[in-house]
Amino acid sequence: MAILHRNYSLKSYNTFGIEAKADYFFEFDTIDEIKSFLNENSIDNSNYLILGGGSNLLFTDDYEGLILHPNIKGIEVVEENNDSVLVKAGANEDWDEFVAWAVTNGYGGIENLSNIPGAVGAAPVQNIGAYGVEACQVVEKLDAISIESKKQVEFQNFHCEFDYRDSVFKKEYKNLFIITHVYFRLKKKPEFNLEYGAIQAELENYDEVNLKNIREVIIKIRESKLPDPEVIGNAGSFFKNPIVETRFAEKLLAKHPNCPNYEIDNTNTKLAAGWLIEQCGWKGKQVGQAGVHKDQALVLVNLGGAKGYEVLRLANDIKKSVLIEFGVKLEMEVNAI
Repeated sequence: MAILHRNYSLKSYNTFGIEAKADYFFEFDTIDEIKSFLNENSIDNSNYLILGGGSNLLFTDDYEGLILHPNIKGIEVVEENNDSVLVKAGANEDWDEFVAWAVTNGYGGIENLSNIPGAVGAAPVQNIGAYGVEACQVVEKLDAISIESKKQVEFQNFHCEFDYRDSVFKKEYKNLFIITHVYFRLKKKPEFNLEYGAIQAELENYDEVNLKNIREVIIKIRESKLPDPEVIGNAGSFFKNPIVETRFAEKLLAKHPNCPNYEIDNTNTKLAAGWLIEQCGWKGKQVGQAGVHKDQALVLVNLGGAKGYEVLRLANDIKKSVLIEFGVKLEMEVNAI
C-alpha cells in the first residue's frame, strides 16, 4: 500500500542509527503505485532522494524534501537452462536473505557476498563486493522507473557502467531512476571463489566445500571484523580502498613494506584503506559520540546519539591525516546526505 508520511523519522532507515527527519516520505509496494504518484506529483525540480535500506547513507541533518522508498518484494526464477538460472528479485528484498535463498536452492555466484547489510536494489548501485566477488559479475539486467518520463526502463549489465564500488547510478543517473527489480544470473554448478582472505583456512574446519559452508565461513569472518549495525550504528566500510599508480605504490612500499597491497593491472595497485587509517592512530579513537571501531579502522561508528555531522567531521579529519602521512587521497564509500 502506498503511504505519504510527513515529518517522518529516518532513524530506522539508516544503519548508522542517526536521528533525522524527512519533510515527506513516500513508500510504495508496486510499480503502479509509484507511477501514479509521479504522474500526480511533479518532483523533477524538487529536492528528493531514493532510499532503500540505508546501509550506505549518512544523514548529516534533517532532509528538507521528499524521500521515495520502494517496498517491492518477491524472488522468482524467470529463466532456466542446464547451467544457470535467471532470478528476479524485488528492490526491497533483504540482501543477505536473498543470498541465503540462493544458497539454500543450490545457486552459486553470490555466496561470498553473505552478511552484507542493505536491500537488493542497492546491489547494482553500489556494485557491492567482498572476498573476490562483485555484484557486476552476476547482475544481468535491472528494471527501473524513470523519474522524468514516469516510464519503466530496462538496463542491461553494460548500461550500468560498473566499476569498483561504483555504477552509472552513482554518477550521471544518480537519483534519476528508481530500481524496482534486479535480475541475477546464478550458476547451478557453482565455481567457488576461495582465494581471497582467510576463506580457505577457515574451510579446513569443514568436511566439504559447498555453498552452505562457504556462506557460514564468510559470515564468521565478517562478524569477526565488522560490528553488527543492530548493536552499534555503522555503515560497514566507510572508505573505499584507494587505487593508486603502481609507481607510487612501489615508492610507498619502499618506506612501508608492511602496507597491504593488491595488483589491479600493470599500472594500478589497490591499497588497504584500513591499514593506512590505523597507522595514523585512528583505530579505536572516539570524538564526541562518533568513533573509529576498535577492531576495524575502516569502520566509523555511532557510539550513541551521534549527529551525522559529527561522523562526517571525523571522516574528513581521517582523510586529511592519511593524505598528509602517506600522500594518499581517501574516497568515502558512504554517501553523506
